[in-house]
Amino acid sequence: MKSFLDLSRIHKQLIAAAADLLFLPLTFCFAILLRYDISSPAQFTHYLWLIFTVPLVSIPIFIRLGLYRAVIRFIDQKIVYVVVLGVTISVVGLLAIAGLLTHMEGLSRGVFGIYWISAITYVVASRFLARGFLLHPNGGQETVRVAIYGAGKSGSQLASALRAGQDYLPVAFIDDTAELHGATIGGIKVYAATYLPDLIGKAKISEVLLAMPSLSKKHQRHILNQLEALKVKVKVTPPVESLVSGELGLQDVRDIEIEDLLGRDQVAPDLGLIATCITGKCVMVTGAGGSIGSELCRQIIRLRPSRLILLEMSEFALYSIKQELKGLHISLGGELELMPFLGSVLETEKCKRIMRTFAVETVYHAAAYKHVPLVEYNPIEGVRNNVFGTLSIAQAAVEAGVTCFVLISTDKAVRPTNVMGATKRLAELILQALAGEGARTRFCMVRFGNVLGSSGSVVPLFRQQIMEGGPITLTHPEITRYFMTIPEAAQLVLQAGAMGSGGDVFVLDMGEPVKIMDLAARMVHLSGLEVRSKSAPNGIEIVHVGLRPGEKLYEELLIGDNVEGTEHPLIMRAQEAAIPWAELRALLAALEAACSNFEVETIRALLLRAVREYTPQCGIEDLIWCAERRAPLSGQVTTTLPAALQNLH
Repeated sequence: MKSFLDLSRIHKQLIAAAADLLFLPLTFCFAILLRYDISSPAQFTHYLWLIFTVPLVSIPIFIRLGLYRAVIRFIDQKIVYVVVLGVTISVVGLLAIAGLLTHMEGLSRGVFGIYWISAITYVVASRFLARGFLLHPNGGQETVRVAIYGAGKSGSQLASALRAGQDYLPVAFIDDTAELHGATIGGIKVYAATYLPDLIGKAKISEVLLAMPSLSKKHQRHILNQLEALKVKVKVTPPVESLVSGELGLQDVRDIEIEDLLGRDQVAPDLGLIATCITGKCVMVTGAGGSIGSELCRQIIRLRPSRLILLEMSEFALYSIKQELKGLHISLGGELELMPFLGSVLETEKCKRIMRTFAVETVYHAAAYKHVPLVEYNPIEGVRNNVFGTLSIAQAAVEAGVTCFVLISTDKAVRPTNVMGATKRLAELILQALAGEGARTRFCMVRFGNVLGSSGSVVPLFRQQIMEGGPITLTHPEITRYFMTIPEAAQLVLQAGAMGSGGDVFVLDMGEPVKIMDLAARMVHLSGLEVRSKSAPNGIEIVHVGLRPGEKLYEELLIGDNVEGTEHPLIMRAQEAAIPWAELRALLAALEAACSNFEVETIRALLLRAVREYTPQCGIEDLIWCAERRAPLSGQVTTTLPAALQNLH
């Protein structure tokens, strides 16, 4: 079969024509047999010359109509029209030839009618049988048998595209439209979703492909909830237009992502609001190579700033986002200066020079240490980067005359139980205090929860653990988190940043909180697997390893109840208590001295004093501080660091 598929187009066309050269005369003989009672092959000699005339008339007509140019693997029902037209013209030609020969007057015209029907049947059937054989030479045994969810235009086009390949064999359509149930589309029957459990066993379906590009997130979640209970893998197909254009291929059929389960229909952005701080302006993003920072850059570049400045500590992260943005800029066209800077937000003078030299008007400060256990083990670095890094870049912005400064904050800053959350709340307090001093720079903060797929998120960790066959490590069966997709979070940040009047704390509507135990189980089910239980002893095991240092069971978005709406339905303005700059400055001076002297206990005390809602969930976990207190009198340091680090992901 492979050798046949490797033949050139002209050779395949010659084979098809040779088959017609043989079988069209046999079809005419069949028509004569049906019309006359012929008991001996010798009786065919009277019609012999006409039998041999059939292919000489038909094949040139087929060539002219392009029948041999059609690629057998890609043909559909439209070929029937071409065949009917070609056979009809050839029969009319044969009738004309027979009519010119008077000695053939005894030949009944009924023969030509029977031949017309037989020839159409032969040509159509031969093409579709060949297509089925070429697509699935082993009866589909080596292909993945799939059901396509969605029997509309996209679903039927997808079925045609799948048949043209070797990877998938569509055996059923599933659709929620009652009028389509029982119908056949392209030879594939349409069933209601309630039939799917039986079909999986009877038709040996191993995957379900969703082919509903215009489906709302709410409707998609409803369908996925139905499919989750089935022992079948669910995948999402790329837009059919992309398959047809060749932009994407069947290799781009992807597994269900947790974003498909938790994502929601986005509210259309207020482009006028976003453009206020970006379009035609010089914009700077700190932490530009991180999860949120890089997505902010992608969305900012589409809003056509005059210049985009990237500040990032990691050389590789900076290189990666610069190359990506460069390609995106070329595809979008327009004029833009893209300027990458290696450096830290703690370098106040460097940041001030960058802002002054390039007349930065808007800063999005996304640079931060955000992994809760790591910051708990390294509190001094957490304080330096999250607190003094924010102070440094904010003061540089004030001195450089930046118009708007937006801090990317976190829900962990609300009644924090860990060092990371306390440092992010202290960063908020710094900006609130600076705003209270009447700074020309307009400061605001945007607070939201976990973003799906970010570095440190549980989602990529769970996905990797499922691929490895488990176990999935879960800290606590009751742990609950808010989730939002990175693009939606970045888009809302850009809009919130344009609303503030100074010192505002904005809170994004994160939707409903998600129980991480349920999230892990759903990821397992939609991978076509089961969670280990008594009824499924070979399933993926979920292991509870205990809460990590500083980790909460539940996250919050508001410290108090003082919240008001804004012009955007998913953005709220919180009224949070602030500390006057004079008082806060003294606290920060003491905190900086404690960091310089590695006084971890003093740092804990100062954080408790500055962030009044801070209630540590654990003791001091600084690795050096803990190791020194475990050291024997001999001075040799012994430690249980591997045990302390075993739950880090």
